[in-house]
Amino acid sequence: MESNQIMILVAMVIYMAVVIGIGVVYAKKANKSSENYYLGGRSLGPWVTAMSAEASDMSGWLLMGLPGVAYWCGLADAAWTAIGLAVGTYVNWLIVSKRLRRYSIRANNSITLPEFFSNRFREKNKVIMTLAALFILIFFTVYAASCFVTCGKLFATLFGLDYKVMMIVGAIFVLVYTILGGFLAESASDFMQAIVMITALVIIVIMATVKAGGPAAVIENAKAIPGFLDFFGLASPTLNEAGEQIIEAGKPVFGEAANYGFLSIASCMAWGLGYFGMPQVLLRFMAIRKEGELKMSRRIAMVWVVISLAIAVFIGLVGRQLYPTTHVTSAGAENIFITLTTSFFSTGIGPIFAGFIMAGILAATISSSDSYLLIAASAFAKNIFQGVAKKNATDKQVMLVTRITLLVIAIIGVIIALDENSVIFTIVSFAWAGFGATFGPIMLFSLFWKRTTRAGAVAGMVGGAAMVFFWKLVIRPLGGAWNIYELLPAFIFSAILIVVVSLLTKKPSKEIEDDFEAVVAGKVEETVVSE
Repeated sequence: MESNQIMILVAMVIYMAVVIGIGVVYAKKANKSSENYYLGGRSLGPWVTAMSAEASDMSGWLLMGLPGVAYWCGLADAAWTAIGLAVGTYVNWLIVSKRLRRYSIRANNSITLPEFFSNRFREKNKVIMTLAALFILIFFTVYAASCFVTCGKLFATLFGLDYKVMMIVGAIFVLVYTILGGFLAESASDFMQAIVMITALVIIVIMATVKAGGPAAVIENAKAIPGFLDFFGLASPTLNEAGEQIIEAGKPVFGEAANYGFLSIASCMAWGLGYFGMPQVLLRFMAIRKEGELKMSRRIAMVWVVISLAIAVFIGLVGRQLYPTTHVTSAGAENIFITLTTSFFSTGIGPIFAGFIMAGILAATISSSDSYLLIAASAFAKNIFQGVAKKNATDKQVMLVTRITLLVIAIIGVIIALDENSVIFTIVSFAWAGFGATFGPIMLFSLFWKRTTRAGAVAGMVGGAAMVFFWKLVIRPLGGAWNIYELLPAFIFSAILIVVVSLLTKKPSKEIEDDFEAVVAGKVEETVVSE
């Protein structure tokens, strides 16, 4: 390993030590009870709520996946996806956050999403709880795998080490950290990591733009590539038989711009629908100490999201100008942020700075994977083990099962992530669709439609999840007008099922309707926890 690589590694190790330190600090408080471990005792302030929600949401996808898409095929896909995400973030904070915070208290002080859905419909046999927990396990295991892929690519690219070994090391680090501190440690470190992520993005985009000759030069270069800078067109890299972009006379070869119509735009914008069913974000709404602080959190979250998404897309564009032939596959394109960073900080003490900026990718990965692992483990331990299998289980037993489940999920995630050619954007998009279609519609209907029934909720969850798989594996490969991101049709299908089945079944009991009306009227005892 060269001296530059050693300096980068030292900086990243220092960062990881700080993260572990946070876990140790919060370990005692987190382990007092399962409520503290899973939801932090509803004690988060507005800044931590906002920043940790967005950091855990974006993951390494923000620093690698999104710039990679912009680098590979231009502005359209990346920009419309970013716009959809920004709109979805705002609407979610605006209409869902307060009512979910309030309703989760009314619903027997629910501390997990499966528990909330189950208590919302006052079910006795826990069918909704079990189904919700199982779907969380499935999709978060896939999500965790995407984070492990990010870790593997990061260390393999930086240090020339074996991808699989580095991926497993990253998974072990995340696992140990999550076991230590639970939700409080996760949220506190996510706050720090959100700052690291946006700082890294700002530094790199400024340096890259200056080196490229300014924004005008970046735009001119992008205009020279057919469809690269179009909102309604898509660049088409010309590939050889090995699936790599052809390079001629030192320049990448592109074909004619592909059409980018309404369906393509709707498909990308549909990413915003995912927020209504995203557990790692929804739990932050439930965990804030005061409902009244959610307005401030929304403003903080939106500033962070808009800046981060815009910069991530632009990094892909400027990366294509500075390093047009470095990455010749869509999977390789996701390393453009790493390429820019290591090239800018290659001499003197520069590698130290590069290490801390690379920690931005590690930060994004950790902030997401710890959330995914913890929520998935809680879904099994709290909602299936204690909620269904062993209702008299003690907190100590629940915590033990949680840790065992964390280990199992991590192992499955590692197996999924063994393929080093995995494209982070593709893995994330599937898991995102899974959560969005499974939980998004039922979350909205549970919060805003009194007539929603338990049977409608079950039909919506199962139908939404099934449609994600069916559309992804059967319909979308047909191409043409069918090539729509699976979240959109699955979300619509789930919503239709909820309405139809609810109207065909007996209306909710008076107790359930009373709960709903009390939440709408704001007649729920406020939970306030001092810092």
